[in-house]
Amino acid sequence: MKRFLKSKYHLLTILLFIIMSIKTVKASKSNFITLKTSKGSIVIKTLPKIAPNHVKRIKELVSSGFYNGIIFHRVIEGFMAQTGDPLGNGTGGSGKNLKAEFSDYKYKYGTVGMARSMSPDSGDSQFFICFDGCGHLTGQYTVWGQVESGMDIVEKIEIGEPPSNPDKITEAFVGKKKTK
Repeated sequence: MKRFLKSKYHLLTILLFIIMSIKTVKASKSNFITLKTSKGSIVIKTLPKIAPNHVKRIKELVSSGFYNGIIFHRVIEGFMAQTGDPLGNGTGGSGKNLKAEFSDYKYKYGTVGMARSMSPDSGDSQFFICFDGCGHLTGQYTVWGQVESGMDIVEKIEIGEPPSNPDKITEAFVGKKKTK
């Protein structure tokens, strides 16, 4: 009887592990990232066919909790809102630069691009969400996403370089809804 109960326990443990693994795989395979901000939620559809390495890295950073608590440190009215710098001043990153994945995807309202320095291969963790007026960035900055919902929230983010009272990402996760 003890052996039977013990084997049932092991089977149950294995099944639970498989179920939890499937949930994790589903979340990481999702093509969406949600940013919960101090103003509300923003859902970004990632574009892995256009920028596979950038999408993979952003998802890694999101999954690790890297973006939780990070402010929008550069918000220019009519242009873009930038975040992803742990220092909050535009000089920080995660420590891993990415090779540029430029494309002809047109920068438009809600396009999400990778911030960088003068070097094309210096994108790291900082990214920006476009308002209008980003078309000139097409082919010069890696596009990795497009806001699916929440541009009304992006429009409410405090303006400034840096803003006097910056908004922040309170939580970021892969998917449209958080799974446990």
